[in-house]
Amino acid sequence: MSPKQDIVAESVAERLAALRGEIDAAAEKAKRDPQSVKLVAVTKTVPAQVIEEAIAAGQSRFGENRVQEAKSKWPALKACHADLELHLIGPLQSNKVEEAVALFDVIETVDRQKVARALAEAMARQGKRPRLLVQINTGEEAQKAGIAPQDADAFVAQCRDEFGLAIDGLMCIPPFDEEPSPHFALLAKIAGRLGLKELSMGMSGDFAKAILFGATYVRVGTAIFGARPLVGREMVQEP
Repeated sequence: MSPKQDIVAESVAERLAALRGEIDAAAEKAKRDPQSVKLVAVTKTVPAQVIEEAIAAGQSRFGENRVQEAKSKWPALKACHADLELHLIGPLQSNKVEEAVALFDVIETVDRQKVARALAEAMARQGKRPRLLVQINTGEEAQKAGIAPQDADAFVAQCRDEFGLAIDGLMCIPPFDEEPSPHFALLAKIAGRLGLKELSMGMSGDFAKAILFGATYVRVGTAIFGARPLVGREMVQEP
């Protein structure tokens, strides 16, 4: 390994160690077992060789935003590392469902009837059952995917009863310009009402608050791999 690669590996390993310490501290502050909070390292735009450094540092759970990008990196990585768990944390198009079921271990963004139906059909065909979370649009933002909070109960019931899908939990992305705590509290309230155990909420800037409200998955990218570039004229909201 070259000296440059050594620096990159040390940087990723050090950031992961620091982040795990912060997650543990937040869990202890919330009087929770730190083992109940699982880190999803978000690897959108992160090349495979850098992901390998995170794997070498003990990280085994990762998240990707797009099916196409995941297809270019993860089959080879998973072939070399059998214990990896891959989450889809970006919007899922119905025409990508077949590929998503084949590739991902957890799909966090079930958000409409068409996708739920396609997932049930693809899972039956493939004999593979990734764990599923329903995305809730807690801010009811028109430009954002997710089920409206008031529709969550009916949608989860439809997934279970009509499509035969096991729903493990809920996911949300609060509006970037609002205090996230009320959104985390709302997601936890809906999950409790529906008897769902998994809560995917909290990113690089707010995961400690999410843990206080019961997050079981926190999705963090920039705190591990650094900031991503501008896309067009706007900065992408970073996990």
